[in-house]
Amino acid sequence: MDFFSQADTQVFLFFNGMHTDYLDRFMMVFTGRFVWVPMYAALLYAVLRNCTARKAVATVLCIVLAIVLADQFCGHLLRPAVGRLRPANPDNPLSELAVIVNGYRGGTYGFPSCHAANSFALAVFTALLVRSRRVAAFIIIWAVVNSYSRLYLGVHYPGDLFVGAVFGSIFGALCFGLSDIIAPASQYSDKPLWRSLRTSDAVMLAGIAIAAGIAVYSLII
Repeated sequence: MDFFSQADTQVFLFFNGMHTDYLDRFMMVFTGRFVWVPMYAALLYAVLRNCTARKAVATVLCIVLAIVLADQFCGHLLRPAVGRLRPANPDNPLSELAVIVNGYRGGTYGFPSCHAANSFALAVFTALLVRSRRVAAFIIIWAVVNSYSRLYLGVHYPGDLFVGAVFGSIFGALCFGLSDIIAPASQYSDKPLWRSLRTSDAVMLAGIAIAAGIAVYSLII
């Protein structure tokens, strides 16, 4: 355990030390929860357009359930039990070496990362739901970058993110399976929205637009 802890610390220091003013601004916005609301709305749109009423309700409820389970399990069960201080926490000796952005330090404990758990719960569920490789690839990359932003900001070790991502993926997959039991996948089909694009692409397009907006915003502020 000492070896893994030391390796985790060294990897954290390596990646956390690579900072630029531009990325500081970019990651602070990217890591926000509410900035991605349009992408969540696009996912809801795709579900409502392509599902029967029963399938839509089951899908939305199971997505919410996946995120709630991931968040509660990691944040309220594992974190207090493990009690691992965030690297940016002032009570952690490592905080003197961590690069902190805008004074942001997060809460007290950080293992596992709820940010990673919630992101991967949503990403895995969505990837299984949409049946589109490009949308699945995009949403997984989004979850990876969203998780990495926590390491960049100094509030999580890599191990926090990895374990959070694993549990989030498990809950996402389990809840997707539950939604299929409640309402089988045959109750929806991805109908063309316009020519070469499918409605599920709205999720990817919304996410790309938000990321582009963050990139431009980070340049001008």
